[in-house]
Amino acid sequence: MSTSDLCQALLGQYPYNVMHTCSYTGQMKEEGRDTLLRKRKVLHLLSQWSSQCTDLPQDDEHAKIFLKTLYRHVLDDLYEFPSLEKDLKELQKLLRMQRRHTVDESSPQKKNKALFHQLSLKENWHPVRGAQRERKEVLCRVDVTIDSYVSVRTHSEVSVQELLRTVAERLDCAEDDMVLMAVTYPGEKVLLQSDQCVFSSSLSAAERLLVCRRDLTDIMSPFNDNGHQRSVKMLSMNTWDVAVSLTNCDWSFFSNVHEQELVHFTLSRDASAGHTVALEQLLQRCNETQQWVMTEVLLCTTLCKRVQLFKKFIKIAAHCKAQRNLNSFFAIIMGLNSPAVSRLTQTLEKVPGKFRKLFSELESLTDPSLNHKAYRDAFRKMKSPKIPFLPLLLKDITFIHEGNKTFLDNLVNFDKLHMIADTVRIIRQCRTDHMGNMLSQKDSVEVRTYINYLHVIDNQQTLFELSHRLEPRT
Repeated sequence: MSTSDLCQALLGQYPYNVMHTCSYTGQMKEEGRDTLLRKRKVLHLLSQWSSQCTDLPQDDEHAKIFLKTLYRHVLDDLYEFPSLEKDLKELQKLLRMQRRHTVDESSPQKKNKALFHQLSLKENWHPVRGAQRERKEVLCRVDVTIDSYVSVRTHSEVSVQELLRTVAERLDCAEDDMVLMAVTYPGEKVLLQSDQCVFSSSLSAAERLLVCRRDLTDIMSPFNDNGHQRSVKMLSMNTWDVAVSLTNCDWSFFSNVHEQELVHFTLSRDASAGHTVALEQLLQRCNETQQWVMTEVLLCTTLCKRVQLFKKFIKIAAHCKAQRNLNSFFAIIMGLNSPAVSRLTQTLEKVPGKFRKLFSELESLTDPSLNHKAYRDAFRKMKSPKIPFLPLLLKDITFIHEGNKTFLDNLVNFDKLHMIADTVRIIRQCRTDHMGNMLSQKDSVEVRTYINYLHVIDNQQTLFELSHRLEPRT
């Protein structure tokens, strides 16, 4: 088979523009997995091919066109299949050498890339800081069931035994009856030994980590989870202590975010692998906090305790605002406003009026009207140190980039670059007082452990099913 035929065959095997009109049905969910599996098989075969034919990208015109087309397809698929970002690394290496031949030196596209590389991608600005950050704490996702997982805040050298012990304590399960599996993208499950390092290079191909019993059955089911025990534990905690632990956790990630990470994340997503670790962890933490609020409420089967949980989370959100942690503040409010939770009208009616009024006042800060004017005004009045709502900051950078040309009459548009720099500089201003109260807050060891190891359900269909079990549709 010629190179041209092989390229066409591989491109034909890569599913592109596959639309799923109903993501909530089991059939469509299975089709999505099959589609992702086919995509990754093509990328894996290409990686094997290039390893045996090192001159592939430079010497064959068909291969160049094939790589560029496949690269565009994978970039388009990243939104629906974020796990493809790992497979994109090898494809980027293949494209790196042939870009200089395929892009004209005098074109604005080439100038744009070169300028971006000079202004925002210079890794030698802070080389030591980046290396140190990679050795710091990480958020490790460990799947418990097909619908839920435990988010473990740990370090990059954590062993399998240490991770299992943490998950067992969080789930109140026997550690001796648990094993940790690494699930690779073809669906293969590899049993990990207790002395292995979870983040070792040998496990780089693992798509996810899964904890199960020794007989390979699930630890629990969301519908059988002991919601009463969860709610009792949550209700026994002091709301200020919970807010302090959330703020300390967010601050540990936010203080490691470098200004360049925001530029990498928004302007050069295809080249951001490994450059946005701290930022991605903070964004992941925001999503997990929102899902945690939803999970805690929807797993509480008793009406009176569910009302108490509502009151608890409203107070925690108010405390996060008082502690100038708008990242967790937004996450909690969005969790309470999620469709699966906000439809619990019987529960909301039982919440006392003063708490509903407080929630309405807090909710007004998340109002998106007038370009989030309420949030921006409140944030501007807060003194540093403070933690901003990062997704909104990324949105501002994206709008500046998409709404302004980088070159005007073949000259650099420095006004655009200044606007991006001013927006990015906000996170530096938020951390001006590195010895402020935010770093000196002491939290309860019990609460810190609970907050560092969140057990959440991230399947929207499961959350809606739990919601309808609590309050069936009339």
